[in-house]
Amino acid sequence: MSKNVTTLLRELFAEHELEKFALQIEEQEGRIRLSGSVDYWEQVVTAGHLAGGIRGVRSVVNEITAALEPPPPYRAPVGNPTVIGEADVVIIGAGIVGAAIARELSRYQLSVIVLEKEADVACGASKANNGMVHSGIVQEPDSLRSRLNLRGNALFEEVCRELDVPFQRCNLAVNVFKEEELFLLELLKARGEMSGIPVQLVDPTELTALEPALSPEIKGALLAPTTAMTSPYQLTIAYAENAITNGARFYLNTEVTALEQKEGALTGVITTRGSFRTRCCINAAGVYADRIAAMAGPPEFTIHPRKGEFIIFDRESAVEHAAIATGILELARDPYTKGGGTMLTVDGNPEWGPTAVEVCDREDTSVTAEGLNRLLEKFSPLLPGYEARPAIITYFAGVRAATYIEDFHIAPSNYLQGLIHVAGIQSPGLAAAPAIAELVLEILQEEGMVLLEKESFNPCRREPPPFSELPLAEQNRLIREDPRYGHIVCRCEQISEKEIVDALHRPLPTLTLDAVKRRTRVGMGRCQGGFCLPRVLLIISRELGLPLEKVTKSGPGSPLFSRRTKEPLPRKEAISR
Repeated sequence: MSKNVTTLLRELFAEHELEKFALQIEEQEGRIRLSGSVDYWEQVVTAGHLAGGIRGVRSVVNEITAALEPPPPYRAPVGNPTVIGEADVVIIGAGIVGAAIARELSRYQLSVIVLEKEADVACGASKANNGMVHSGIVQEPDSLRSRLNLRGNALFEEVCRELDVPFQRCNLAVNVFKEEELFLLELLKARGEMSGIPVQLVDPTELTALEPALSPEIKGALLAPTTAMTSPYQLTIAYAENAITNGARFYLNTEVTALEQKEGALTGVITTRGSFRTRCCINAAGVYADRIAAMAGPPEFTIHPRKGEFIIFDRESAVEHAAIATGILELARDPYTKGGGTMLTVDGNPEWGPTAVEVCDREDTSVTAEGLNRLLEKFSPLLPGYEARPAIITYFAGVRAATYIEDFHIAPSNYLQGLIHVAGIQSPGLAAAPAIAELVLEILQEEGMVLLEKESFNPCRREPPPFSELPLAEQNRLIREDPRYGHIVCRCEQISEKEIVDALHRPLPTLTLDAVKRRTRVGMGRCQGGFCLPRVLLIISRELGLPLEKVTKSGPGSPLFSRRTKEPLPRKEAISR
C-alpha cells in the first residue's frame, strides 16, 4: 500500500505543479506525513487535501511550510505545575462540543473539569457560525460526520427543549440557476435518500408558491424540511450551565501547556493556572486540537483553519426576506464547502454566509471588504427584491477546525492511554454535537471507564423569558418587585438593567462585555451598542466590583479603556509618543 499511495500522491503533486518543491512523503497504515517547503499557504493546503483525498487514508499530518506566506509564530504559554485540582475526566475546550460532552458526563458519578483558555465558553467557532442544524443531505453518506449529523439532528429538538434554548425547523431550499445543473439536485436527492433524510424536489412554480421572495430565475430546488435553526452560543452556555448544576467545574482563562504522563498513560494536565490530576482527558480544543495531540507524542493529524465570514441584517428588514433558509448548490465547484446561504436567525435577523477561505492564522477572524462583497454578490440573486446593503448592522467571522480528510477525528490517542481526541469538528459540528457527546461516552466505556448514573441528575435548565416579551401585567408586577426591570438599558433589544444584573450572577462566570451580550443580546440591535455600551459597562463595574478600566471586551488583551480621562500617560508611553 505504501508504494501505491506514495506513487499516486507524487503523480497528484505533479498535476498540481507541486513536484518542483521535492516534498517528502511518509506513509504508514493509512497515515500520511508531509514535510518540505513551498511558496504559498494555498500550496500547503492543496498538498494536504491531495493526500487526504486518497481512498484509504485515515489521517494527514501536514508539516509543509510556506516560505513566502508563513503563519504567525506560535508562542507557547508558560505552565504552572502546582497541583490545584483533580478529576476523573478533564475536558480541554468549552465550545459546543466540549460543553455537550461535559453535560453528558455530568449524568454519571464522575468528577468532571472543563478547561477553557478564553474568558467565556463559545469563544471560537461556537459563537461564529450561522446557527443552522443541518439535515445532513450534503455529507458523504459513509463519513463519520454524516452519521453523527443525522443522529445529532434527531436528538436536537429534545436537547433544546430540556435546556430551554430556541429551536426552529425552517426547511432548507438548495437552489440551482442553470438548467444543466438540475441533475445535481437529483444526485443530492439520491444522497439524502441513501441516508434516510426526507427530501423533495420542487420546480420553480412550487418554490415561488412556498416563498414568493425567492428569485423567479431559479430553475429548481431541493427541500430538506428537517433543517433547523438554533442559537449556537446560547446552546453552549446552556450545556455548560446544566453541567455545572450537575457538578461539573469550569476553569476559564486556563490554557493547557502540557500533558503529564507515566509509562505511556496520562496522569495530569498542566495549564497556565496550575496542574490537574486525571487519568482521562478529552481533547476538544478546536483549531488547537492538533497541538494538544502533539503534547502526547508524534503528531496524529493536522488542523488547517478555514475562515467563514457572515453578515447580519436589521431585524426590521426581515419582512422582505425569505422565510425559509436558502442556499446555492456549490458541491460541483468546491467540494470543501456546502456553499452557505441566506436564513433567519432564531432572533429574527436575516443572516447571510458563510464564505470559505483557507487561512494560515488560527486566530484570523478579520472581516474583509472582499469577503462581504462576495457574500452580497453571491446571495443577492436569490432575493432580488431585498435591499441588502442598507440593512447591514454587523458582520463577523469564525474559523473552522478542518482536518485534511475533511471528516471528524474522534478516537483514542495512538500514543497516550487516557487521551481521547475529538477533533476536526467543522460544519456540521453544531448539528452533530449531541451525537458526538454520545460517541465519546461509548469510547470511554470501551476504554474501561465505568459509568454509573446519578439519581440526582437534572437534565433541565430554564432560561428566564425576555422581559420585553412578557405580558404588560407581568412586566408591571416585576417592576413593582424590582424597579431595575423598569430601567431599559438597551433600547434596540429592550433589555432591562435587571436582566443584565442577573446575567452577571449566573452559574457560569460572566466577566466580560461580550459574555453579557451573549446572555442578554444587549448591544446586538441596530445601533450595535452605540447607545447602551457606557451604561452596560457601569453595571458590570458595579456588580463585579471592578474599576471601569479593568472591564474588558472579551478577556485579557481586550481592554475597553487605557486610563481615566485626564490621567497622565505612563512615563515610558509618554516618551515613546
